[in-house]
Amino acid sequence: MPRSIGLLAAAAFLAVVVPSSGIAGAGEADWPAFGHDHSNRNFSPLSQIDRTTVAGLRPAWIFQTGVTGYFQAQPIMVDGVLYVSTTANHVAALDARDGRVLWTYTHKARTEKIFGPPSNRGVAVSGGLVFEATMDGRVIALDAKTGRLVWDREAVRPEEGESETASGLTEALGGKAVQGSSRLGFKMPPLVAEGLVIVGVAGAGYGLHVEDEKGGLDGGAVVGIEGGYGRRGWLAAYDARTGEERWRWYVTPSEGWEGSFVERTADGNPLRRDIAQEKAAAPASREAWRVGGGSLWMTPAFDPALGLIFVGTGNPAPQNFGLSRPGDNLYTMCLVALDVHTGKLRWYFQQVPHDEWGYDVAAPPFLLDGPGGAKAVASASKTGWIYVHDRATGKLLERSAPLLAQKNLFSPPSAQGTVVAPGPLGAVSWPPTAYDGRLAYVQVRHGATTYTVRTVPASGGRPEIRFTETGEAKGEPSFSTLTAVDLANQGRIVWSVRSASRLSGGTLATGGGLVFSGEEDGHLDAHDAATGETLSRFQCGAGISGPAITYALDGRQYVARGGSVCLNSELGLDEWISCRVQAATGCGSLSK
Repeated sequence: MPRSIGLLAAAAFLAVVVPSSGIAGAGEADWPAFGHDHSNRNFSPLSQIDRTTVAGLRPAWIFQTGVTGYFQAQPIMVDGVLYVSTTANHVAALDARDGRVLWTYTHKARTEKIFGPPSNRGVAVSGGLVFEATMDGRVIALDAKTGRLVWDREAVRPEEGESETASGLTEALGGKAVQGSSRLGFKMPPLVAEGLVIVGVAGAGYGLHVEDEKGGLDGGAVVGIEGGYGRRGWLAAYDARTGEERWRWYVTPSEGWEGSFVERTADGNPLRRDIAQEKAAAPASREAWRVGGGSLWMTPAFDPALGLIFVGTGNPAPQNFGLSRPGDNLYTMCLVALDVHTGKLRWYFQQVPHDEWGYDVAAPPFLLDGPGGAKAVASASKTGWIYVHDRATGKLLERSAPLLAQKNLFSPPSAQGTVVAPGPLGAVSWPPTAYDGRLAYVQVRHGATTYTVRTVPASGGRPEIRFTETGEAKGEPSFSTLTAVDLANQGRIVWSVRSASRLSGGTLATGGGLVFSGEEDGHLDAHDAATGETLSRFQCGAGISGPAITYALDGRQYVARGGSVCLNSELGLDEWISCRVQAATGCGSLSK
């Protein structure tokens, strides 16, 4: 029976036995990397679970980590072993057939000073090693057979160089309590390519939050205080054998980060910027790049033939307040192509110059054959489009139809409050997009945000402070859709299905003509990939937050997915990963 890391017991479920048919070869039966392989497509050719058998999904087994938090990790399955990480950066190796624990690694963080809520989005497995990048700024390698620590590289101390602290800003904001800070750590699953372990830091543009008298947020998040508040994001490569750093690329360059003060996005949308005001402020802000932000949220895609990796970059700092960082703020809010061997920039496409809305390029890019058979890379955006680029040059080949209704897009924050749709959670945020060779399947969040510029008057020798606050736009619709986009036909929307609750965790497409998508109310949904029809809904008993995978062993196809289980007020949230056979997917009722 599976057991847990920590104190909580795990519940086990029997699997339904199904005839082995339609199973691909052994090499295709694994899920060896984030996104399935270096293309990041989140697609598997396995087809035993199809339109006719998916209604028979039954729990096979379930594993509880015993750690509180939101389970966002995508498992990895190699040679019958499932590798999974927790929010606390612990790692477990499980028998992929029955969930039996083979070994566990317990991570001992060197600092509690991390940014935001703890989370980890997965590990990488290659060459007999398991690689993880941690919230406390370390990159580690474990022996895949035993869990023994092979090497441990401290890449960054989260608190070093932080440009603001909660306590330091409390007095500045009129005595109100403040929570949060810009601290660097890792969330993304590493990419292993050409003998290198490649990861990027998050937290470079993280926001601060003003509390009200009850300890909650005072009307919204203070996500951009005027001045030098932020960190400088970077992506680095480490030798997979030794952990030695081989190269590092900084998102914000010391020269040229202001760009050309463009008035439109690269795809032609007006930005409604006050260019004259920005240029007037530029001389006093020449060093803004030092704290310019640019987190890296998710795993790059990799083209071995070109020797390029493709990764999205996050928002500039200070977040949502642009006057103290005039210019285009390169290379934040970009899809970039880097040389895998050196980290040198080959090309970039900036989706949102001088961002003031939190439109990080957070979703993992994926590789495809684009229009005319061009070797392409695609990026699903928070702004509500999917962009398709030539991999070698970055040329924009195609922009999809809008994924949602946009409102006042790129209108700047104001003292009166500007309602903009989509808001900082996107259209499409960090969860992965599945692509089956023709259609891309996207979880789309529909909703609007009010961006309001606030002012704290000067007092006691302290100058006036301005910041941008965000809050949910009242009276605006808020819902999610699972949307299919034909990237072989000018990005046309093929179908779009509204979900009963907010979607989370991304999508998985399979050779059985299915798309799996999770909901925060605990449902795992299986849709007909051609029409969007819901063929199966399984209530997992708790919200789904981690990306799903599928694999095959002994003539059976499994689907595995992680999530967070609400236990009670004392225990908080427990993480789980479960599995189902012949429709195996990691759900079911949990017992305590």
